[in-house]
Amino acid sequence: MTRFKSFFATICSSVILFAGHHAHADQVELRQDQLQSIGPLGWIAPQLEIPKAEAHLPIVDPKDSSPAASLLRRYEARGIADGLTDVVYDNRDRDHSKLPQAAFPQLTHLRYGPSLREQSLDYGLAGRIILPATVIGNSSTALTQRPSDRSQARFAMTTPGGAERAFLTYANNHVYVYPEHRDHDDADLFPANWPYTLISQGSSHSDMPFVKALVMTVAAFSKETRDFLEAERLVGPTLQMIFRRNQKGLYTPEQYLSPAAHPTVYEANRLAPERMVAMAAALKPDEIPPMVHIDIEAEDFSDAAGLAGMSERLFRTSSAIARVWRSEAYSRSMTVSAEKTEDPNGRALSFEWVLLRGDPDKVRISPLTPSGSKATITMDWHDTRRIAPGEMRTTDRVDIGIFAWNGSHYSAPGFVSVSFPLHQVRRYEAVGEAKTMRLVSVDYSNRDNPKYVDPLVHWTANWRDEFTYGSSGAITRWQRVFPDATMVIQGEGAKSSVSAPLHQLELEDGRPILVMRNALELEN
Repeated sequence: MTRFKSFFATICSSVILFAGHHAHADQVELRQDQLQSIGPLGWIAPQLEIPKAEAHLPIVDPKDSSPAASLLRRYEARGIADGLTDVVYDNRDRDHSKLPQAAFPQLTHLRYGPSLREQSLDYGLAGRIILPATVIGNSSTALTQRPSDRSQARFAMTTPGGAERAFLTYANNHVYVYPEHRDHDDADLFPANWPYTLISQGSSHSDMPFVKALVMTVAAFSKETRDFLEAERLVGPTLQMIFRRNQKGLYTPEQYLSPAAHPTVYEANRLAPERMVAMAAALKPDEIPPMVHIDIEAEDFSDAAGLAGMSERLFRTSSAIARVWRSEAYSRSMTVSAEKTEDPNGRALSFEWVLLRGDPDKVRISPLTPSGSKATITMDWHDTRRIAPGEMRTTDRVDIGIFAWNGSHYSAPGFVSVSFPLHQVRRYEAVGEAKTMRLVSVDYSNRDNPKYVDPLVHWTANWRDEFTYGSSGAITRWQRVFPDATMVIQGEGAKSSVSAPLHQLELEDGRPILVMRNALELEN
């Protein structure tokens, strides 16, 4: 069978070969001279030797009396749970929120050599170094310098190369946990959703319950299952599926295919580690679902849209695609394919496309193939809304999840996300019998009802634009309303033959502001 391989998986093909060193050690040091460049995304460490744990060491701390730990011991006694040999723990906050060595005696803790620490390659967001092992890690850190302060996960979503590195970890058996740290309080500030990381509600130390649950889940896999997962590079997708499938109160496949199972950020009180351990121990190699691979075949999101002419294409990775709505249009569409998704055991696949966030009256998903491997998505402009009935937190995003079904299990989702600039106040009107929607006004100023504007994604301007249309549907008057003046840009009263003003983005206290750079005069 010819399996789909991403560029990143191909260049990292050597990292799944484990060395045969058997000396007991509770940590391993990674040095600069062990790194091999893979270009602008970072390095791999194919020569790193992962020490083997001594046979007598328990999987989990004997003092741990939690239901998950007790269940794991039973699986170990029955010869089911393979334990944590060759599994690495990567703490990336310099021991601020660290998993104790005693919690999992078989687990190898990663240390960074002096040169790597000097370059801060041991700190913050992961993804620049890929190790030859299954890796569970965390960084209980955030960027705190305003105005670009944000969580590590939102940093990855909004900076060049960040999404690609996140996918690189996901596709090479690494899973990292980061706190949301003020990015998910009154409002969800994330511009996208994805399966590449887990994001915990809260700040420092909120990540640790998730790290422990993930380590226990890895330990519960049988040897055959874990060997298969590592060889097929499916540890990350499978852990995400198990985690999402086994949250408290979500017990059926129908509940798994629902918004409740796939928020941007997770609460620790929804964790059910014992359910995760049980599912991992029962999972057979021939039941493992695939990683979902998606691609856009056609879309009307562009590389230059809106007054600032900015790209609407935030990122495009193999299991998550994110767009930013900048156009003045009321409706947008894209055709998305999951046809490159292949089951690791060659099983036939079918696909479910689920609106995980958004107004069901404004999002239409039309499958184009009998298996559901391809669909057209059409969506309308969304205003700010509550994430779910009864929840106070607001969102400016639409999420669609794509799930592959192999006859035994649904996969972890692939995501298509669209972020709206909802600091803008837009008004559309319906016209004619077809009720075609057209833009009547848009306020870019964020003055009357100020809300957070991400300076790495959005901009503001000091005006409101208003449009009047003729019987043909063409704009007959375009006026720009400032706090103390009005300019007619198009139509009667315009003082220039220039068809449209010129615009330029400038930084003001680190925030992008759109300004006009032509000679049109203001009209009092």
